[in-house]
Amino acid sequence: MTLQFHFENHALDIERRELRRGSELIAMEPQVFDLLTYLLQNRDRVVTKDDMIAAVWSGRIVSESTLTSRINAVRKAVGDSGDEQRLIRTIARKGIRFVGEVSEKAAQRSTAAAARPPVVPVPLHQEVHFCTASDGVRIAYAEVGKGIPLLRTGHWLTHLEYDWESPVWSSFLQEIAVGRRLIRYDARGNGLSDWEVAEISFEAFVRDIESVVEATGLDKFDLLGVSQGAAISVAYAIRHPERVRHLVLYGGFARGRRMRGSQQEIANSDAIATLMRQGWGQENPAFRQMFTSQFIPGATAEQMEWFNDLQRITTSPDNAVRLRHAVDLIDVTDLLPRVQSPTLVLHCRHDAVQPFEEGRRLAAGIPGARFVTLEGRNHVILPGDASWERFFEEVKAFLSS
Repeated sequence: MTLQFHFENHALDIERRELRRGSELIAMEPQVFDLLTYLLQNRDRVVTKDDMIAAVWSGRIVSESTLTSRINAVRKAVGDSGDEQRLIRTIARKGIRFVGEVSEKAAQRSTAAAARPPVVPVPLHQEVHFCTASDGVRIAYAEVGKGIPLLRTGHWLTHLEYDWESPVWSSFLQEIAVGRRLIRYDARGNGLSDWEVAEISFEAFVRDIESVVEATGLDKFDLLGVSQGAAISVAYAIRHPERVRHLVLYGGFARGRRMRGSQQEIANSDAIATLMRQGWGQENPAFRQMFTSQFIPGATAEQMEWFNDLQRITTSPDNAVRLRHAVDLIDVTDLLPRVQSPTLVLHCRHDAVQPFEEGRRLAAGIPGARFVTLEGRNHVILPGDASWERFFEEVKAFLSS
């Protein structure tokens, strides 16, 4: 049996973590789903800001804007608004309350569903640790969840703490962590890892992942490479084939911009480096918005604002240029035929950051790799994207094989 809440034409299934409007499945970020569930369970009273933070964020510090955005997202999911407040009402200086008429039902699951073990929820608290790379650089890494280890390779523009709360990455991370021990780290020059480093290079990136694997005691694990993390994952998988069970590469490439044989790509690389030196880290977000519009052109205003801030807090202007240059010089074309791990490559057809052709080339070079074309323009896949469900269906099926 599974508990369902019914209101108007909606049904919320706690165990399946699904909200449906009629037969339509409504996409929701994990924190938004948890907040709606909490409001329904406590509909007999007004819940305060502190109540919500304690229940959904385990008492961690949450900004007013984050809380407001989640409440607005809950209202949007159930077809309500701050002006209408038909279902979720704000009580001035006290809190909010779910005021719609609600019924609870215990729904019988199918025999097949009943036979499946329940999904273990991802802990809301991640643990952040540090390890030391071979050249003395401190690398920050985070762990969450239990199960078969999945290591996400570090890439440009990450911040372990900021990403975990961000509406850009939070849903992706929590979804990919279901039933797994998710380990991820900030590459050198990024986030919580050391910024003042002597070497920023592809070889150093590969040594960093080796340091994280050693620090976490991983023996055999699945490896997820996103963007330039795909090339780093390829290099690691070749050096340590006995450790990598499955290799998943999303939005990746084998050749950086300066290695693709195009003078236009090289000119673009030079132009972007010049803009970085002049505009990175400035309070005026206009420069950062240019990057945001490439990475997540289909994002909401809130997601774009978070990504703008991510660029500012994740690395320095000097490091941004150094990191970008190192990425543009990547070329693992000759390594691809040596990959032994089962490999899944996914790429959005209209990705504006890394061309679709580069993803196809990556898959074509790896023996036996499966290539999946995703519809969409976002380089960072977001909840609500046409490819969101397809991505996780493909990845989870592949990792369970």
